[in-house]
Amino acid sequence: MKLVILDRDGVINLMGTDHVRSVSDWEPIPGSLEAIAKLTQSGTRVVVATNQSGVARNYFSLDSLNRIHRHMIQEIQHFGGRIDGVFYCPHGPSDDCPCRAPKPGLLQDLEQRWGSLVGVPFVGHQLRELQAAMAIGAQPILVRTGHGDNTQRLHRGLDNVPCYDNLESFVDQWLQSA
Repeated sequence: MKLVILDRDGVINLMGTDHVRSVSDWEPIPGSLEAIAKLTQSGTRVVVATNQSGVARNYFSLDSLNRIHRHMIQEIQHFGGRIDGVFYCPHGPSDDCPCRAPKPGLLQDLEQRWGSLVGVPFVGHQLRELQAAMAIGAQPILVRTGHGDNTQRLHRGLDNVPCYDNLESFVDQWLQSA
């Protein structure tokens, strides 16, 4: 089984000015929905793993978060794609939660359901996502969308982390080499 893990904000959809708080705030990054459809059509399972501290900060409710995820899934389906699971951490940075990236707890939960994640691509745009991937043996992939440009510029030690302009460019390259 082929599997790819995606962060949500900054990888699939635009970041927004202050969290994606509602369905009306959710806007896909150009090409991202088509890229997920390409993965699906190639037989690859796609899972989303995302920190959503806006819940802990009372920016939006769990119900709102679930509506956003349902909307995202429906939009992806319009392009022939599928999300096989959405895993999220609703805790804030000060909660010391083991599932909040850069800690690998969310990915460990995913691993219990999907099997070993060693070598599985985890596409993110921030250092904390790359660190969580490394901690569990997944393959960190950096995209320059969201905060990815800053992540690449500001953090040393990412020379061995593949970097792509966006999710679509990663998917196109990954599918060619698979």
